Amino acid sequence: MADFTLLNGILAGGSISGKAIGAAGDRITASVSGCTIDLKGQSCIYPGLINTHDHLQGNYRPPVGPKPGTFYATWLPWDNDLKASDTYKERSKLTREDLYSLSGYKCLFSGVTTVNDHFPQSLNAEILPTLPIRAILEYGLAHEASSYDLKWGDGVEVEHKRAVDNNWPFITHLSEGFDDESMNGVNFLESLNVLDSHCLLIHCIGFSDEDIEKAAKAGASVSWCAFSNMFMFNVTCKIRKMIKAGINVTIGTDSSASGSANLLDEMRYDRNLYREMYGEDLPAETMFRMVTCNAAKAFWMGDRTGSLDEGKLADILVTRARKDDIYENLLSTSMEDIELLTLAGNPIYGEMRFLDIFGGKLPEGYTRIIVGQRPVFVKGDPEGLYRQAREKIGFKKVLDFLPFEPTEQKDGA
Repeated sequence: MADFTLLNGILAGGSISGKAIGAAGDRITASVSGCTIDLKGQSCIYPGLINTHDHLQGNYRPPVGPKPGTFYATWLPWDNDLKASDTYKERSKLTREDLYSLSGYKCLFSGVTTVNDHFPQSLNAEILPTLPIRAILEYGLAHEASSYDLKWGDGVEVEHKRAVDNNWPFITHLSEGFDDESMNGVNFLESLNVLDSHCLLIHCIGFSDEDIEKAAKAGASVSWCAFSNMFMFNVTCKIRKMIKAGINVTIGTDSSASGSANLLDEMRYDRNLYREMYGEDLPAETMFRMVTCNAAKAFWMGDRTGSLDEGKLADILVTRARKDDIYENLLSTSMEDIELLTLAGNPIYGEMRFLDIFGGKLPEGYTRIIVGQRPVFVKGDPEGLYRQAREKIGFKKVLDFLPFEPTEQKDGA
């Protein structure tokens, strides 16, 4: 891993005020060292984005939802429909390793360096470290606080205690629906004495005003997954009241089987929905915080990531500067606008001009692809992965979270 410095970029989300930011080892530094690249004021620099809710084994398209003109009352009938769908039959032709690898690139190509895979560690502990991005393993979890949840982990109280003892988040779906049990989720957590600042609560579409007050008082965080909520239930959480109550709100994509293609798309969708719901704008800076420092706080990782501060992990996202306002720029960023992405100081994706960080030579374990008509380097071989997935599926499947078309493989290659 080589040190590098980026000069004359436009910075967001940190205390560094000079013209230089880079990596010394795996940490952010404002000192000039190693390879130096001048961005000439034409690029924006952000912390790597954080997606607080995904199911990495479930990322496949198209999404599966209710019959036209209807919506679900809870998550359970959606799960039944998913498993009876053509999408699921297609997806089943791929291995777990295939699906997780595709999901890793869903994150990478949207500027996400850190994600939670909402499954028990007994199912994902061996595979998550193989991904090109950081999928955290430090969490306690439950599926949902209801009698018909999937009984993940060792039970709410045990998993929550494990989270508290280790300074981890305790992550669970909550109030994902409108039956009596779903609507009683906050009271259930209260009855177990586990509603606190370790809680990262997913969806929360059935929250009452009283639930919002209790969650805010407890210091809990919420992962807002608006696209999935609207697609499945035709309603999302009371997001404006949550923000005004002081809840630490973050953003998640949910799996692409019901959610958005990636976190960039999710942010744009969420902002447009907020405008439709309330007739006012949700500030771009507020949304930026939801996918950076707020998310890091929810993961109990705020001392390590989520902002461009010296000494934090060098998770750095560089994009084209298309807007004068740096936060509006992020909200307009597409996969094709990403110029560089580093994970703990290690470039995992970038335009070829950043190859100088590696001494001008592509390291082993990296490949070249074409994204937005420009050659880029990327960790791993997403082109080969995409090609092999299509072979297994049996046709030229398009996955909209992959921003490239695989080249035809030559005979003997």
